[in-house]
Amino acid sequence: MHHYETLTVAEEGGIAEITLARPELLNRIDEAARAELIDVLSDLGQRPDIRAAVLAAQGRVFSAGGDFAMMRQRHGDRAATERGERDSRELIGALLELPVPLIAAVQGHAVGLGSTIVLACDAVVAAKGVRIMDSHVKIGLVAGDGGAVVWPVSVGMIRTKRHLLTGDPVLAEDGYLMGMVSDLVETSDEVLPEARSLAARIAALPPLAVRGTKRALNHVMRARTEEVLELSLAYEAETMHSEDLLEAIDAFEAKRPGEFRGR
Repeated sequence: MHHYETLTVAEEGGIAEITLARPELLNRIDEAARAELIDVLSDLGQRPDIRAAVLAAQGRVFSAGGDFAMMRQRHGDRAATERGERDSRELIGALLELPVPLIAAVQGHAVGLGSTIVLACDAVVAAKGVRIMDSHVKIGLVAGDGGAVVWPVSVGMIRTKRHLLTGDPVLAEDGYLMGMVSDLVETSDEVLPEARSLAARIAALPPLAVRGTKRALNHVMRARTEEVLELSLAYEAETMHSEDLLEAIDAFEAKRPGEFRGR
């Protein structure tokens, strides 16, 4: 197993546990984190001894999503934006192509790309009060790096539009009723034990049956990806170069209302 800087990996009894391990950065998904997550998922996918996996996080936030510094650097840099599109495709591909079930242990808020990663998993264990949200529009970006793929499959088109067009969060207890949370627990401390228990139950089942069932079910998500992802990434890339993006980031950091001009 490789050494990683942004996450940790542990294995026991045929179960891999991947943990986002930069709580001081709210487990943001920058270039380094994205590359390492792709690598570890690809590596585990080659392991016949792994029968289930858990994706967890350290700290009070599961993941705050994208990195403002990276967004500022990509603004006006078309080559960097194209690299970002490629990385996004690879991450979604790695999540969907992992042959064993991946269980998200969502102990804290999952924002932006963090919510995409959660909803690309095969089961979602979350604590009451946790917020799952894709807030791309609030910072001037199209929800292009997976939100337009995973949200409609999870909660339907009308609810997806309601939340992706506003950036409003979904509380885990509401997400449980809507279908985006599979297992709801009372507190954050209960999340990881519940996710581990579910992984152990899956790992004890006949592996060929489990892998084949996941492969068949994920065919729906892959078809959705082929329909939407390229277009949504292209739209997001255009907004990455907008003046509104910089204004939205400045307004967020200054805790003031933004003044957006549609350019």
